[in-house]
Amino acid sequence: MFDLFSNDLCDLWEICVYCGHTFGRRLGTLILLFYLVFYGFLAGMFTLTMWVMLQTLDDNIPTYRDRVASPGLVIRPRSLDIVFNRTDPKQYGQYVQHLENFLQQYNDTVQEKNELCMVGEYYEQDDQEEKKVCQFKRNLLRQCSGLSDTTFGYAEGKPCVLVKMNRIIGLKPRGDPYINCTAKVNPLQMQYFPSEGRFDKMYFPYYGKNLHSTYVQPLVAVKLLLTKEDYNNELTMECKIEGSDLRNSDDRDKFLGRVTFRVKVVE
Repeated sequence: MFDLFSNDLCDLWEICVYCGHTFGRRLGTLILLFYLVFYGFLAGMFTLTMWVMLQTLDDNIPTYRDRVASPGLVIRPRSLDIVFNRTDPKQYGQYVQHLENFLQQYNDTVQEKNELCMVGEYYEQDDQEEKKVCQFKRNLLRQCSGLSDTTFGYAEGKPCVLVKMNRIIGLKPRGDPYINCTAKVNPLQMQYFPSEGRFDKMYFPYYGKNLHSTYVQPLVAVKLLLTKEDYNNELTMECKIEGSDLRNSDDRDKFLGRVTFRVKVVE
């Protein structure tokens, strides 16, 4: 009797263990299936959301362009501390080479492929699929073009600095924008090329890298007419864009509409 009861108890235990293992495997399978469906659903929702958002974007024009309403100013050569000995070509050679390399895109052979545009008028091409570019030849920079003086004035201690605005899609500055530079301590004589340091309206608006792939910014060259009294002194220069609605005095951004750099010529 006891043996029979023991055998029945053992059989019942084996059945429970087998059922537990079977139920555990099925439960694990169900949990795995749940997570597969759940994460698959999330991935699908994310993909659909991204696809819908991408349909609202334009490949050529940013959707939101209200963050930067005015362009920053930058100079060439690409240095905010221009220091050299005017009698040593090795010291100013880096600046001369950088200017020459930068102005290659303004050579006649390149610019003659572009359009002769109407001076003083915006060159609007909203209805044209292929955007054209107005000519800006480096000879407009005259004494700072590197054509008549291949050292850009550095050998004579009267260096040239090129000023340009950063590109902003759709920008059409009002008024008659021009560059005005000042020395922060002592007055300094300067020459501007083109005349009066003006940015002509025909180089605006810019339509973006994709549509306006060969576009080059207009330049203003500033020739610093240093004298012997200015040599061996560090001069702090500030150039601003004036004569338009473009901002140039934002305390939070020192490059918005202006640029500050230092020049020291040693002899």
